[in-house]
Amino acid sequence: MEKQYCVYIMTNKLNTVLYTGITGYLEGRVFQHRQKKIKGFTKRYNEVFPDPRSAIAREKQIKAGSRRKNIELINSLNPERRDLYEGL
Repeated sequence: MEKQYCVYIMTNKLNTVLYTGITGYLEGRVFQHRQKKIKGFTKRYNEVFPDPRSAIAREKQIKAGSRRKNIELINSLNPERRDLYEGL
């Protein structure tokens, strides 16, 4: 299987902060957040890309958007704001 790269958005418990990042190992990255190795973020949204350049381009696009647009993106794909970690 070819390596895949994910763009993800996480938030804190109060939904006051959005963190956007990329990773080649989403499950491990989310685990790091959960173990508080990366503070405060427990929910996430992810996109999968075949190469890091595509993932970085999408990450930049998301980061350039307004908070409102990013929340609309999250709500369009995960309106219940379910924790998707168990399904990885």
